[in-house]
Amino acid sequence: MVVLDGIVMGPTHCAFENCSSDLNNARGGAFCNFHELDFGRRCRVTNCPHNKINGTQACQEHQPEWRKYTQDHSRSTLSGVRRVLKRPNENIQPWQQPLQRNVQPHDENAEERPKKNYFGPSRFYCVETICAPCGVVIAWTKFVKAESPTNILEFLERVYPTEESRPDYVCIDKACLVLARAISLKKWDSWQKTTRMVVDSYHYINHRVTDFLCRKWCNPAPLDGSAPNLVVKDTDKNGREYFKRAFNTQACEHLNSWLGGYDSILKRMKGKNFNWFLHVMIFHHTKLVLEKQERKKKGLQVESDEDEDEEDGMEI
Repeated sequence: MVVLDGIVMGPTHCAFENCSSDLNNARGGAFCNFHELDFGRRCRVTNCPHNKINGTQACQEHQPEWRKYTQDHSRSTLSGVRRVLKRPNENIQPWQQPLQRNVQPHDENAEERPKKNYFGPSRFYCVETICAPCGVVIAWTKFVKAESPTNILEFLERVYPTEESRPDYVCIDKACLVLARAISLKKWDSWQKTTRMVVDSYHYINHRVTDFLCRKWCNPAPLDGSAPNLVVKDTDKNGREYFKRAFNTQACEHLNSWLGGYDSILKRMKGKNFNWFLHVMIFHHTKLVLEKQERKKKGLQVESDEDEDEEDGMEI
């Protein structure tokens, strides 16, 4: 089994549509080398043919948009926005309505909005990792725009190009969507020979009960005998038998919680520095996990931490 999950973090990249190259100037620039030369003196508003005014990134017609952008991205404004996002209802008065957040539902795709200007760089949407249930990181990548089922499927195909290399189970929070996408792209015929896709135990309880595909094929702990390797029998301290999940499906959640502590450092890095630093940290994490497993094999005491594997039991 392998477990997949993503964490929303990533470096900046070229603002031009469908370009993820490194920035020509990481401090204030918005384009890579190619698009910096291609745009030259042109206004950075989309489809505007006029030249920009010196000291700005917009022509005379689009100066209001440029001034709004500089004001919205000033140091004082950004610090205030961060404070509101972290503590949205901190100073709400009795007569004021609390701030409501629009949370993206799990089973819906994020809406893509066309860019109106190229004043600032774009940013990679998330870092996607593949872990073993013990916590060892197998592979990682960056997704430019979204953690879509298509991107996840392509990532899996790059890591596991042959049927012989593919795992028996792929566990991810949107396994039902990835499965449906694989079927629609006519790729499931090759995957179903070796692999079953299941939803992790934490997110499965939030999936729709009426989703037959998810309930039938993506159950992380089916009791009908269709996946005996996912459920094992155990005995509690009172001698009663119960079923429990055989694998830790929260391995990537533990990793993401650990990586999230470095977000303030990583988001300020250039693309190449980001890749190097993240790869070193993941290598260090994997090394610690392997050392922990060795201590367990030798019967030595293991220090408890947030990455301790949790087994979710289900009584008969």
